[in-house]
Amino acid sequence: MLIKVLAGLAVLVIVLVIVVAMQPTQYSISRTATIAAPPTAVFAEVNDFHRWVAWSPWERIDPAMKRDYQGAPAGSGAVYIWTGNRDVGQGQMTMTESRPNELIRIRLEFFKPMAAVSTAEFRFTPSGPNTVVTWSMNGEKNFMAKAIHLLLNMDAMIGDNFDKGLAQLKSMVESGSKS
Repeated sequence: MLIKVLAGLAVLVIVLVIVVAMQPTQYSISRTATIAAPPTAVFAEVNDFHRWVAWSPWERIDPAMKRDYQGAPAGSGAVYIWTGNRDVGQGQMTMTESRPNELIRIRLEFFKPMAAVSTAEFRFTPSGPNTVVTWSMNGEKNFMAKAIHLLLNMDAMIGDNFDKGLAQLKSMVESGSKS
């Protein structure tokens, strides 16, 4: 009887390992919003990490988060380091590319609760008097991340925060508020 239970458990573990291993190795999350302002106004709010306090959804999740800014004051080479509660963790963002009114690319390194590296991008596309902003994040999933993604819908979790951030950015830029 014990051998049958152990054999069944071994088969279950093997099947689970196979299912996890067969999951995609890449993930990608993207959200878009249209903001009634020219690209210059929207770009300025994203290109300077100091301004993120006014619209980033993670700032609201942990208002007591510790922040450090290094490198360039804005644009390529700007660095934002944070340490927060268990919901925001600890990490660093480095702006690796900044093309005015067009694109911002960020190397996003998470140290806690789980180490990971991703790429975040903001694209700014003029549309008449408006700007279409697309916020995306992509990266690779190791075995542990693949297992976690089976249980948690990463697109919904991160995507919901992207939606909140874009809505706050939209509200702030359209009202003319300065961060």
